[in-house]
Amino acid sequence: MTDSPRNYPLEHPESSGNDARFTFGLVLDVAEVLTRHGYPPLADSGLDHVDLQQALFRFLYGPAE
Repeated sequence: MTDSPRNYPLEHPESSGNDARFTFGLVLDVAEVLTRHGYPPLADSGLDHVDLQQALFRFLYGPAE
């Protein structure tokens, strides 16, 4: 297997300005995909949404500098 360049993480939004693509709608879309694949829906309390949002942010942008 050959090494290929990675596309993620992206440049951190704090250094490049706000990334308008990272919205609560994105979190809801990912949650919907997880449910379609057989995972339980996110809890109504909101804590699942916050945790998913944080996990997505870490994947997309990596750790803060």
